[in-house]
Amino acid sequence: MKYILLLTLLMSSSLLAEQLKIKADTFSADQSKGISVFKGNVNIIKNNDELNASKVTIYTDKKNQPTKFIAVGDVSFKIQTDEKSRYQGRANRVVYKPLQKEYYFYKNVVLKQMNEKKEIAGDEVVLNTRDGRAYAKGLEKKPVIMIFDIPEAKKE
Repeated sequence: MKYILLLTLLMSSSLLAEQLKIKADTFSADQSKGISVFKGNVNIIKNNDELNASKVTIYTDKKNQPTKFIAVGDVSFKIQTDEKSRYQGRANRVVYKPLQKEYYFYKNVVLKQMNEKKEIAGDEVVLNTRDGRAYAKGLEKKPVIMIFDIPEAKKE
């Protein structure tokens, strides 16, 4: 029988509390170490952000506030920056650091900026959701690929 766990955590933001909703097939935690592990069809939603993975490990501080998320296994995501840029994509592994508001994407990364039709593919991509800055690097024999839509000038 398949078990579904729904856990709602509250994390504090600068002025407002944000609700973090997590669904998974299984859940285990070690509160003394500040580690929670969600496995099987993991789905995390916070405001306009969504993350899906086979397994997500959440690390918390002594006040039970999340400090790091590590998602592995068929990871897909949708992210909105503070400047309202929307991204979606996939990677083999994603690390999110909420205090820095940075996502680190690893291996077979495809990151698409939806509202500007830009795409980055590489093996390591970092996205800061505070200011929308991103950088990427490829492997030794596989470069970073960037794709832009460039509108053509109209002929008169």
